[in-house]
Amino acid sequence: MVHKVLAARSGLAEVHPGQIVVTDVDLIVLADSVFNPEPERLPTDIKKVAHPERIAVLMDHAVPAPNIKYATAHKRAREHAKRLGFGRMAEVGKGGIEHQLIFEECLALPGQLVASNDSHTSAAGVLNCAARGLGMADIIQLACTGKTWYKVSPTIKFRLEGSLPFGVYGKDVFLHIAQLYGSQEGHDIEFEGPGLESMPLDDRATLSTMCTELNANFVMMPADRLVREHIASVTDAPYIPVEADEDAEYAAIYVVNLDDISSGIAMPNAMNRNVRSASSIGEERIAIDQAFIGSCANGKLSDLRVAADIVRGKRVAEGVRFIVTPGSQQIYLDAIRLGYIETLAAAGALVTSSTCGACAGGHMGVLAAGEVCITSSTRNFKGRMGSPDAEIYMGSSAAVAASALAGYIADPMPALLALRDTARESA
Repeated sequence: MVHKVLAARSGLAEVHPGQIVVTDVDLIVLADSVFNPEPERLPTDIKKVAHPERIAVLMDHAVPAPNIKYATAHKRAREHAKRLGFGRMAEVGKGGIEHQLIFEECLALPGQLVASNDSHTSAAGVLNCAARGLGMADIIQLACTGKTWYKVSPTIKFRLEGSLPFGVYGKDVFLHIAQLYGSQEGHDIEFEGPGLESMPLDDRATLSTMCTELNANFVMMPADRLVREHIASVTDAPYIPVEADEDAEYAAIYVVNLDDISSGIAMPNAMNRNVRSASSIGEERIAIDQAFIGSCANGKLSDLRVAADIVRGKRVAEGVRFIVTPGSQQIYLDAIRLGYIETLAAAGALVTSSTCGACAGGHMGVLAAGEVCITSSTRNFKGRMGSPDAEIYMGSSAAVAASALAGYIADPMPALLALRDTARESA
C-alpha cells in the first residue's frame, strides 16, 4: 500500500525498497512546536509557500499556552497562517491534538500522502493514508517547494485474525505486538485481515498511532466499510483508496490472533519486549501517584466512556491525581453531552483542555522525581512525562481508570466484568 502511494505521488509506475523518491504531499501539518522562537524552527521571513491550501496549522502540544515561549509560538502561528494563507488553522478551543483532528475531520483521505513535524503522524494510516513525521529542515523545504523525498522501505505485514475479547482494546493489541515482535525499524507496517475488520475505528487509530513506538516508518490500513462510512459522515470529497496486490512482497508476514490477547501493561522506560499481563502486575500492587488518560493515542471518546463507566459512583484513591485530557474539542463537547465529564469530575478526576499536555511532559501533569504514573498515552521512556527519575507504566484507558480507583496498578478486568454483570441484570 505504501509503495503504491509513493509511486503515485512521485509520478513513477512502481517503486522498490532502497529507492529514493521525490514526491508531492497532499497534506502538511504544522504543530505549535514548529513556531517556537528558536533558530532551527520555522523562519519568520518565509515569503511564500508552494501550496498554502495543503498546509494545516493544528496547535496541540501546549494549549492554552503555559508559558511565554509557547505564547510566542502561538502568536507566530497565527501570523504565519494569515500572511501565507494556510488552508486550516485550529485555534485554541476550536481544535485539538493534530492526529485526532486529521482523523476526526478527515483532513487526509485514502490514498494520500501526509507529512508533519510530529513523530506520531503514522496515526493517519487508519484512514488508508501514507503518513510520516519529518524533521524540521525537511518540513521547511516541503512547505516552500511542495516537494520532499523518501527512501522506500520494505514492508512488514501483520494479519489480524479472530476478534477482540471482552475488556481488550487497541492499546492491548499494540502492547501484545510490541512484546512478541519488538522494534520494526527501517520498515513500513501494513495491517489487514478479518481481525482488523472487527475492530472499532478508535482502536484501529490507537494501533496505527502507537506503531511509531515500533520505530516503523509508514503505517497503513485498508479503506474498508467502517473507514468509508466514517469519511462519508464527514465529507463528500473524492478519494482513491489503495490496496496491496495479491502478490505483493513483504519482508515478513506475522499472524496475530486477537483471541489470544489480554490486558497488558508496559513496564517503565520501554515498551518493546517489556510488557507483562495486567493480572500479574495487579497482584504486586505497585502504588501510583498519577493516572493519566489522553494523547493522540487514547484521548478518544471511547476512552472517556470506559473511564467514566469504571469510576461512576466511586472516588479516586487518596493521594492519586487522575488527569483526563480529551483528544479534541469535539470529544470534550460530546463527553459533556453524554455525561462523562461530570461522572469523571464527581469521582475526583481533573478533566483538562484538549492538548498533548502530560503526554509530552509539557504541562498539566508533569511528574516529579520518584513519582509513579500509569498512562494510556504514547510513550513511557525516561523523562517523557517530566523527571527522568519518575516511573511510567502504560496500559489501556480501562487499566488507568481502574488503577486510579485502586491507588495501585490494577487489572481492569474485575471492574469491567462487574459493569457487564450490572448491565445484564438491568436488562
